[in-house]
Amino acid sequence: MPPESIAFVAAVRPGVALPVPAPARQASSQGSRKPPGRARRVAPRVRRDVLFWLGCAGFALSLALVTTLTPHRIWGACAAVGYVVAAEFARRAPRPWGGRSAVAALLGAVVVPLAFVIVAGGAQSEVRVVEHSGGLLLHSGSPYLPHPAGVDDYNPYLPGMALFGIPHALFGGTPLADARVWFCAAFLASMLVAARRSGRVSLGADGESRARAAVLLLAAFPAVALPLAVGGVDLPVIGLMCLGLALAGRKGSGTAAGLAMGAAAALKWTAWPLLPVGLVLLAVTAGRRAAVRAGVVAVLVAAAAVVPVALADPHAFVEHVVLFPLGEGGVRSPAASPLPGYLLATYVPGGSVLAMAALAAAAVGVAVSLAVRPPRTVVAAADRLAVGLGLAMCLIPATRFGYLVYPLVLATWFRRTELVAAARRVGWVVGAGVGRG
Repeated sequence: MPPESIAFVAAVRPGVALPVPAPARQASSQGSRKPPGRARRVAPRVRRDVLFWLGCAGFALSLALVTTLTPHRIWGACAAVGYVVAAEFARRAPRPWGGRSAVAALLGAVVVPLAFVIVAGGAQSEVRVVEHSGGLLLHSGSPYLPHPAGVDDYNPYLPGMALFGIPHALFGGTPLADARVWFCAAFLASMLVAARRSGRVSLGADGESRARAAVLLLAAFPAVALPLAVGGVDLPVIGLMCLGLALAGRKGSGTAAGLAMGAAAALKWTAWPLLPVGLVLLAVTAGRRAAVRAGVVAVLVAAAAVVPVALADPHAFVEHVVLFPLGEGGVRSPAASPLPGYLLATYVPGGSVLAMAALAAAAVGVAVSLAVRPPRTVVAAADRLAVGLGLAMCLIPATRFGYLVYPLVLATWFRRTELVAAARRVGWVVGAGVGRG
């Protein structure tokens, strides 16, 4: 996210001399004469980046005070300090959105709490599930237990997710072998490459710095920093989805986009809506041949990870990956946020069927929109995917509020340039108003 210049916010163009105002006329009446030596005072405005970091600090502190989850409490305390330090750096910086603020926020909201919870041995259940599945994959060839008994025995992810658990299976409790470290690394690497390939960042040293700044700010945002620190398995999926869309909009051969989309599809079912959206975008931007090539590559990559495991034990695969996420497994999924799909399945007779019917209708609606009005830009494709995933997250019977990070990132990441431009226009208007007041 490119920094704004103070001259720009103040509505003054650098290099242009300011006009010298004409001397004010003497007031004809003594009562209207202003006291000499008393200039009008304009209250200093608080910059938007300072307010942003202070708002993040308020959210983190509030979470630390109200949550009952130890990893979230640790994150809230550490992140609040990091965001306050970032706000102070922003206040002292000559330009808004400085790099020091973003680094301070990232350290306080991601690095420090992640290191703390790893050393303390605390983790969300998803982390333990992935690490256990990595060990199962190495020893039995399948990341799924044949006869799961409890919630922690279920692995609702596709076989590719088990790769993040292999370092823990090989090196034990070494901090760098923790699955959360590899979640973070995969997400940050994917988003950095996506920033370079999305066409939103120019090449060269300035482009590289802008790409890094954009990724730092995204990673430091609370909705992303919290799962990065406590172990959100969805972030590497989101990173690969953004990379696949960015590559699909570059008018290439389709091979690279297919690899990224296939890798995302091998991790979790939530990435599969990317395939039709990304392929339609590629057909519009690079032609049908590139779209077909990308589709073949994506299917081959996903199939190489999924099919051998599914054929090895079809019953275990269906039980873990299909029935359990839908709330129809031997044990009910703990994903139970009060969203429409969960409320239907819980309180309405036959609600699970109704929720799945609504989910299917939403999928058909998105498919029809792709055929009638295909997206012609990466932003339009990301918006269409965000809408589809947002509907799916709300209608699936076993769901969590945390899944909404998918549409949040997709809807904002690819239009970050537009958001910055809008913020600059607001700064121009405000600055001009202050100058005229």
